[in-house]
Amino acid sequence: MKILVTGCAGFIGSSLCEKLIAHNHHVIGIDNFDPFYSRSIKEENLSFLKTQHSFKFYELDISDKEALSQVDEEFKVVIHLAAKAGVRPSIADPSGYITANVQGTHNILDYMLSKGVKKMVFASSSSVYGDNAISPYKEDSFTDFPISPYAFTKKSCELLLYAYFNLYQVSSIALRFFTVFGPRQRPDLAIHKFFSAISEGSPIVIYGDGTTSRDYTYIDDTISGIEKALDYLVTCEKMYEIINLGNNAPTQLKDLVSRIEEVSGQKAVIKREGMQKGDVQHTCADITKAQKYLGYDPQTKLLDGLKKFYNWKREMVISK
Repeated sequence: MKILVTGCAGFIGSSLCEKLIAHNHHVIGIDNFDPFYSRSIKEENLSFLKTQHSFKFYELDISDKEALSQVDEEFKVVIHLAAKAGVRPSIADPSGYITANVQGTHNILDYMLSKGVKKMVFASSSSVYGDNAISPYKEDSFTDFPISPYAFTKKSCELLLYAYFNLYQVSSIALRFFTVFGPRQRPDLAIHKFFSAISEGSPIVIYGDGTTSRDYTYIDDTISGIEKALDYLVTCEKMYEIINLGNNAPTQLKDLVSRIEEVSGQKAVIKREGMQKGDVQHTCADITKAQKYLGYDPQTKLLDGLKKFYNWKREMVISK
């Protein structure tokens, strides 16, 4: 199958593309190397993919509608991962997030229609639940009170997908990701930052009292869920679904730090600051729907995933 993957140079995108190619798919990848973090990291993510005959790469920005016309290959389905990421940065630049995430998604949908393609797997986020949902979060929970521009854009994209399903019969599955971590994780995210700080002897900044919790989900489990969603989508004639991809096992921030100390064999220096605007208190995925429809079954426990991440990070340091 030929698959268009947006955001292919990122943490999740590059990992997914490698798995798709290993499973004999052909991938057309799009990325704009957004300067949110170093281009060199994304280039490294793509280094293996660019050696593969079944991978074709386009550097372009999906918020530029005309740029999409550069992609002239035929494909059967889109996996749309491209987005400006991060809750806190979105507060400083809401218009940039609306342009990249909402307008970008709209452009992709229109481009799909021009190509006669009517199937999309979309990367949404647990951030859409805000602070009002009852834990564990279910897909039918009330999500009308996002507390960051990032969350708002992801919720807006889910609504946009429904409108295109209703108007143009574009079938889609919006996957709500829950705090994905593992090798290639973005350097601004907590696990990556904490391991870097502890190895350098720098303080780890804890926002709040350490009792906030996240449903950390290892990258391999997320990739498995995306592939299962892809398989499910292509077998259905018409559908619009929202499905959680989490681990159903939240961990408090203070416990995360303890486990990072355990894995690294070093003691953390803690610096405490107040809660940040846009941050939710807790996340926890109800994965019943993913289990029922996709056969989703996350396998990696947090401690095992932290060990894999730590080993990867050490290898990256040694290779440099």
